[in-house]
Amino acid sequence: MATDDTTMSTTHEQNPTQGRWWLVAAALLLQFSIGAVYAWSVFSKALTSAEPFQLSKVEASLPFVVTIGMIFIGTYTGGRLQDKRGPRPVALIGGVIYAVGVILASFSQDRSQLWLLVLGYGVISGFGLGFAYIVPIAMLQKWFPDKRGLITGLAVGGFGFGAVLTSPIAQRLIDSNKDVPTKAFLPLGIGYLILSLIGASFFRNPPSGYQVPGFTPATSGPVVESGKDYTETEALHTRQWYLLMSILALNVTAGIALISQAAATATDIAGYTTAGAAALVGVLAVFNGGGRIFWAVVSNYTGRMPAFAGMLGLQGICLLLIPHARNAALFFILAAVIYLCYGGGFGTMPATAGDYFGLRHAGAIYGLMILGWSLGGIVGPLVISALIGGEKNYTGAYTVIALIAIVGIGLTAITKLPRTRQIAREGRLGRGAAKAT
Repeated sequence: MATDDTTMSTTHEQNPTQGRWWLVAAALLLQFSIGAVYAWSVFSKALTSAEPFQLSKVEASLPFVVTIGMIFIGTYTGGRLQDKRGPRPVALIGGVIYAVGVILASFSQDRSQLWLLVLGYGVISGFGLGFAYIVPIAMLQKWFPDKRGLITGLAVGGFGFGAVLTSPIAQRLIDSNKDVPTKAFLPLGIGYLILSLIGASFFRNPPSGYQVPGFTPATSGPVVESGKDYTETEALHTRQWYLLMSILALNVTAGIALISQAAATATDIAGYTTAGAAALVGVLAVFNGGGRIFWAVVSNYTGRMPAFAGMLGLQGICLLLIPHARNAALFFILAAVIYLCYGGGFGTMPATAGDYFGLRHAGAIYGLMILGWSLGGIVGPLVISALIGGEKNYTGAYTVIALIAIVGIGLTAITKLPRTRQIAREGRLGRGAAKAT
């Protein structure tokens, strides 16, 4: 046994990065399972039409709203615990809690048991989702300091892709029992449990003193890779933390408003069939996941704030246009751009938080910042469902959400690096110029 440990230690000393891409694959398994939450609009539509339920739009959005609201509590708890106990136990616990909540939701049989659906799918699975979600983001940033933008995009990309497979599968399960669509949660919950346990069992932090051979922090460009490492308390005493959290909240509000109503909106505006709308939700999830990678990489070249300005601006334009998209192809294009930008916020913000506050306490600091996700996840679905109402006022509803996105562009213009990170970067640039001379 000692010989095996010595051999493994020697191998890692020769190539400390060996096996780190397998951790990415493991992270994607976990994120696929918990990212299925974005298939909710398929269930929402079924719950408004199923005879035993016949929920209003606001009632049908409630489990999803509570889920997103609980994510902050989960990420805050999981982020702090991960910094102390490591990623594996936290991810395992989070995956189990999430799956148990989904399975519990399957026992809700009619309108009188909406509370059980909210408790299982909303409170319990939402907490487990957040508890597990933060783990691979913080872990992989430590393994990939040389590819921080790309790796955070990949780390959360799996979450965005979760609904790709779940939406059509969920629709088939719902179609097999249209009167009680919640029965679909039982097989889905079991599947989520298996995927999350397999993925999380491989998680681990890099060893102490870990460095990527040949990698040195950049001395120019828009990305900051050194400077003071803030604790969570220190980060909360900066205005930058609140600005970043607000930008995330507004980006989430804009995108999730459509996501929560995607199936119904596609049916009512562009004439999609029920099956076609479910398939659309699954396809759009590709853009949600892809946007996390795309915008994370783009932000490495443009800088983080210009990237966020682009996401918010594009969402604002598309949200203004989507109520008038009677053509199915045009509706798809506009929705795809919104999903792309919505996902981009999650792919870019972890790297942004690393730029602004350092990586040492990344789990706890970004875990706190997920408050923006929860706030946006509550405001967006509730506002859009209330404004659409029984009269189906899509134009007024999406115009209000578009204005929220446009307001967010102003925040990107005033968000600057903390002074301690600026000084570190200026020092590197100065040394680089002196060497060039």
